[in-house]
Amino acid sequence: MKQQILYSPRELHAQKGGDAIIIVDCRFDLGDTEAGYKDYLESHIPGAVYAHLDNDLSSPVTANSGRHPLPDKEKFAAFLARIGWKPGMNLVAYDNAGGSIAARLWWLMKYFGHDCAGLLDGGIAAWKSAAYEFETGRVTTAGTTPASLNANSDMVVSTDQVFDKQGSKDMVLVDVRASERYNGQVEPIDPVAGHVPGSVNYPLQLSLGQGGRFKPPQQIRESLHGLLKDHPAKDIVYMCGSGVTACHTIFAAELALLKGSKLYAGSWSEWIRDPARPVEPEAR
Repeated sequence: MKQQILYSPRELHAQKGGDAIIIVDCRFDLGDTEAGYKDYLESHIPGAVYAHLDNDLSSPVTANSGRHPLPDKEKFAAFLARIGWKPGMNLVAYDNAGGSIAARLWWLMKYFGHDCAGLLDGGIAAWKSAAYEFETGRVTTAGTTPASLNANSDMVVSTDQVFDKQGSKDMVLVDVRASERYNGQVEPIDPVAGHVPGSVNYPLQLSLGQGGRFKPPQQIRESLHGLLKDHPAKDIVYMCGSGVTACHTIFAAELALLKGSKLYAGSWSEWIRDPARPVEPEAR
């Protein structure tokens, strides 16, 4: 059976509370890293557990890494066990940002060998618009034994690989940050503005329509085809500021049946760690 990766509020409501599904609140604010958890405690979808981007879906930052290094398999397995997940269960993640944070959890499940996650289309706002109930406080779950996880290295590319393949015909590097950041006009987060030379810009918002919901798959497919031309999905590498929101466009591509693209996990915040790596525009 094909794994469902996008849920409407009605579909999620129908499955909520079942033994085979865990709902995960992934709200997060880069400017206030505890705001998402505070919002969760104040109001969340009944039964939802919380995933903190920095603490649960990333490893600690190092001198050479980007802002959100991928978690190692032991750490991620411990997080999944803590929220009560075990193989055979589905996860449905949501946020308040069009899925741009929640998609990180979806991607990590695939990366660690368990294609069992999906997103709530439209996030918490869509749930509210559907007039479904909310609850407050922290949800506690019975922990499980950490599952065996194995990372799929074919799903990621390193900074060295991106550097070596610059200008190559077998890689299309797609930067999903807002155009203003890609063009170096503004940079609210990282110390250097601009983009990796040779990359193309496809802001993740292009995959979303009214209410922060995903556009129909055919529309997404047509938009991506116009950008990627005749390249197969396996030649496409998506990046962003720190390897988080790029997962959103990988998700959109999967919706559009353009499967097999890769994530530049370090992304812009790792690329600029070494001033010897080229940047466009050239002024730093």
